[in-house]
Amino acid sequence: MPVTAPPPFDAARALALAARTFEIEARELLKVAGRQGDGFAGAVRAMLECGGRVVVTGMGKSGHVGRKIAATLASTGTPAFFLHPAEASHGDLGMLVAGDVVLAISNSGESEELAAILPAIRRVGVTLVAMTGRADSTLARHADVVVSSAVDEEACPLNLAPTASTTAQMALGDALAVALLDARGFREEDFARSHPGGSLGRKLLMHVHDLMRSGDDVPRVGPDAPFGELLRQMTAKGLGFTAVVGDDGRPVGIFTDGDLRRLIEHGDELRALVAREVMHRSPKLVRATALAVEAAGVMEQHRITSVLVVDDAGRLVGALNSNDLMRAKVI
Repeated sequence: MPVTAPPPFDAARALALAARTFEIEARELLKVAGRQGDGFAGAVRAMLECGGRVVVTGMGKSGHVGRKIAATLASTGTPAFFLHPAEASHGDLGMLVAGDVVLAISNSGESEELAAILPAIRRVGVTLVAMTGRADSTLARHADVVVSSAVDEEACPLNLAPTASTTAQMALGDALAVALLDARGFREEDFARSHPGGSLGRKLLMHVHDLMRSGDDVPRVGPDAPFGELLRQMTAKGLGFTAVVGDDGRPVGIFTDGDLRRLIEHGDELRALVAREVMHRSPKLVRATALAVEAAGVMEQHRITSVLVVDDAGRLVGALNSNDLMRAKVI
């Protein structure tokens, strides 16, 4: 049988179909939003009061959506994982324990793989939440709570491929996650703890003491140190400055390579000078317990590249520069 060649690509038609897809899916999402009521509230309550985990399951495209929903729930304070319905009937049902909430997703509510495990799910002693487009489906009849994901039209021109229906499922999953994190009082700090590798995690979890140079790596001299020692410390430690520290261990000044350039341009006789005569008084300080992002804010505000780090008693314990922050991807 001869293969029919596809028609020539029509850019205008492609753009028109894209616009139609957006229009249909936006319209269907608004309809889905209007259908929410006791079912949605009941699902949130069941997950909020769950003594176990939220186990999300679904087949085909609904399964792909379910994986994303489980990941979103887990990252926003609701312990959750995805259970493949076909694997569940071959042993993975052992992952379920009494007290779990199962969120089963199926647009038709008649997925064979899902229907096959519904009686077994019910015997475990879990709360079954159905997300389905049909309130009269097998899935809905078995469920304790039904969340409507019904759409009137798919974006697919053939009205066959799951498009608007999977968008509705995805949005409902996001809505559940948002309602749950609000009910739990979930905060930025909580989000950061579950995302330590992300930029927000680094900003909210990383402290100055995690990144600072300390001990012998911090250039420091006393107020009466000769200018030569000041330079040796600055050169040897490679931070572009030397801290000037009093007998009590508290920083009283700082001398930077910028200060050195200005002295040279001024033509001063440098060898006879001591640290207190050339230091910049009132250096910018941060606490070792401060967030690293706070140190970045101090540097940005004062247009400097380094800060001295002190303990709660104000004693010098370290130093931090912008390169340290960039390596840690704080900035």
